[in-house]
Amino acid sequence: MQSAPAGGTLTPVSPVRGRPRDSFSETGEHDQHGNLFHVILLDDDEHTYDYVIEMLQKLFLLPRDVAFHHAVEVDETGRTIVITCERPEAEFARDQIHGFGADPRMPKSKGSMSAVLVPAEGAN
Repeated sequence: MQSAPAGGTLTPVSPVRGRPRDSFSETGEHDQHGNLFHVILLDDDEHTYDYVIEMLQKLFLLPRDVAFHHAVEVDETGRTIVITCERPEAEFARDQIHGFGADPRMPKSKGSMSAVLVPAEGAN
């Protein structure tokens, strides 16, 4: 979180359009807002469809049919885009997936599923 300069207040900075993703704003602060990231859930053999559906419903409040669609897609293609949002929210979403825990339905499940962040304009 940014702190206010000594004796002053924070000045909101809007994203600067047309600059590369890793550019700096006019104030010198690295601009992490305004760029969208896909949170991509990765397939593995240690989690059931029921686990994926349950996790997506609890973490992202998805309806069962939408969560099922993601479970099918991750199983068939090896990945599914769960959500697209700005970097802080995407990092939080990824961390929630990583912290969801093992699938109690599968004895060989040792932990959570994996998820990665990919800039939205460069994904697919």
